Parts: sequence; structure tokens; C-alpha cells
Amino acid sequence: MNTQAGRWSAVTHRGSWSRHRRRHAVCILLSGLAGGMLSDATHADTFANVYYSARKDQLVVTMVYRGTNPDHTFSLKWGQCKDIAEGGGHEIAAEVLDSQWQDVEQSDFKKTTRFSLAGLRCRPSKVTLRSAPRFFYTLQIPERAIQKP
Repeated sequence: MNTQAGRWSAVTHRGSWSRHRRRHAVCILLSGLAGGMLSDATHADTFANVYYSARKDQLVVTMVYRGTNPDHTFSLKWGQCKDIAEGGGHEIAAEVLDSQWQDVEQSDFKKTTRFSLAGLRCRPSKVTLRSAPRFFYTLQIPERAIQKP
């Protein structure tokens, strides 16, 4: 009988150990999935600072991004200019494109890029910059200043 009881406790212990391992594996798997989702959100190109320089008629955009090198270049893909019913202004959106958007995310980098607005005819306007699906920045761009000869 003692032998039977010994075997039974060993089987019970082994069974609970298997359940413990399964539970531990599920926790690790769920932690990994949650971490993966967070890393996608935190490692996308984001805006550190955006402002309009009236003196140079430029958007000054500082991007924070991850990659293997600091040599990413950023460009703007402009959307359609739309009239705003109230106030008589306009609105326009621009997508901020990263030249190395598929670069492996190894290190953090920050880069400031200046975008000339000399050719932007959609003024005055509310400009919305977008990078990645959930990151955007909106600012007001005034009417173009009249240049004195």
C-alpha cells in the first residue's frame, strides 16, 4: 500500500508540474504577444517636434525613429487641398515618408528635416502631418508673406 501511495503522489506531482509548465508557457506566449504589439507602437516613426518657421517659410519636423543607421531621409507626400466652410481657410494633409521604412529596429535616432513651403498654394491652411497610422500633428500655416523687392 505504501508503494501504491508513493506512485499516486508521484503521478499527482508530475501532473501538477505539467499543468504548471503549460500555464507558464501560456504566460510567456501572452507576454511575448503583448510585447510585440507594444514594440510596433513604440518603434514607429514619431514626431518629437514640429513647427512653422515664418522667416524661412518652412516646416521644421523632428522625427524619432529606430533603425541600423542615422541616414534615414524624410519626405512629404501631400494630399488634396480642401476648403474649410467656416473661416474661409483651407486644410491639407501630408504623409511623412521614411526612405528606410523597412530598416531593422536596432537603435534610436532623432533627425530634424526642413520642408520648404514655397510651392504650397493651399494657404492659409490647417496642415496635418501623418506618420504611421496613429501618429499625427496638426498646425496652422499662415498666408504667404509678400516678399519685398
